Amino acid sequence: MRKPQRLGVLVGVVLLALSAAGAPAAARRPGQGCADLAATTAALHELTATHRLAGAAIEAYGPSCGRWSDASGRADLRTGRPMRVDERIRIGSSTKTFTATVVLQLVAEGRLLLDAPIETHLPGLVRGDGHDGRRITVRDLLRHTSGLPDHVDALDWDRVDRWRYRHYSSAELVAMALAQPAPGAGWHYSTTNYVLAGLIVERVTGRDIGVEITRRIIRPLGLRDTYWPGDSLRIRGPHPRGYALAGAEQRRDVTEFNMSYGGAGGALVSTLADQNRFFAALLGGRLLDSVRLAEMTQTVPADPDRLWPAARYGLGIISTPLADCGGTRYWGHGGTTPGFRTLGGVTADGRRAQLVVNDEPASYESWQALSETLHTALCEAR
Repeated sequence: MRKPQRLGVLVGVVLLALSAAGAPAAARRPGQGCADLAATTAALHELTATHRLAGAAIEAYGPSCGRWSDASGRADLRTGRPMRVDERIRIGSSTKTFTATVVLQLVAEGRLLLDAPIETHLPGLVRGDGHDGRRITVRDLLRHTSGLPDHVDALDWDRVDRWRYRHYSSAELVAMALAQPAPGAGWHYSTTNYVLAGLIVERVTGRDIGVEITRRIIRPLGLRDTYWPGDSLRIRGPHPRGYALAGAEQRRDVTEFNMSYGGAGGALVSTLADQNRFFAALLGGRLLDSVRLAEMTQTVPADPDRLWPAARYGLGIISTPLADCGGTRYWGHGGTTPGFRTLGGVTADGRRAQLVVNDEPASYESWQALSETLHTALCEAR
């Protein structure tokens, strides 16, 4: 999802003017037996001090280190409440990995074919302006090679309050996307792909994608703080406020939001701990058999302007190199919703980390610092 900007796309070059001196002290929660991750701590505090983001939190795990977490800045600018590691957040496009997992489970059950045209399940829905559901496969949707526009680009992001409280049906979102100019050939990130994947799950199972994610992933893994919000505007339970830019020196609170505009591509609420647990279980083979996991991790080059340099996209999952520590790659996703920006992933040797900020980065340097903080944690947590 995007706006606030998709994964790695820039939002401008204006630095925020919140005084670092007014930010509360960080709350560190080192795990038992885990050494202090000094470089990660420093990078996290840079996000709220140098880059003036409202709040930031990270949870990391290393096989010989254990679980470690830290937080910096503010969860609530009005009250000054410190940021915490264990509160619920919107995870945006990381929802795509959950949806892709459900689709691949249905493939394993023989109820779907990855290379079947989507017309098989959604007859007549994707037609016109050069788009033809008979020529787009389920794999194309999950891999972002369908050539479909993104409905998120059609939303009026300059007048968010006109629509952020309303419900969007999946059919509405698809119609909005198809009314946009075609993006051209090649890889193109589009949340509409996952709206369509969610509709296919509904047609195959007779149940909403949120229900299937809950019964197939959330409950079996015991993700107690992860849930499908439906049309609820609020985040249940303890959570930071989420902020968006409102001029060079101002933020506005956009915590309340109807996430139906993201749907199967961006609606979930979770925590850093639950996200770490989910990605570890997924890459560890607890949710997919070896054949389907191999399908998921077959990647194509992604557009660096839509994600980040050297990123490759599989079926709802992103592979990114860790150049600073031996060139290994990590697998994960990231998400941007109004008020929240998340990044995270898992390495082959079991290291994992999840990062969130409850703010909208205002410069290229700020966006880059988020990735660098995550990479530092994954390299340091050994």
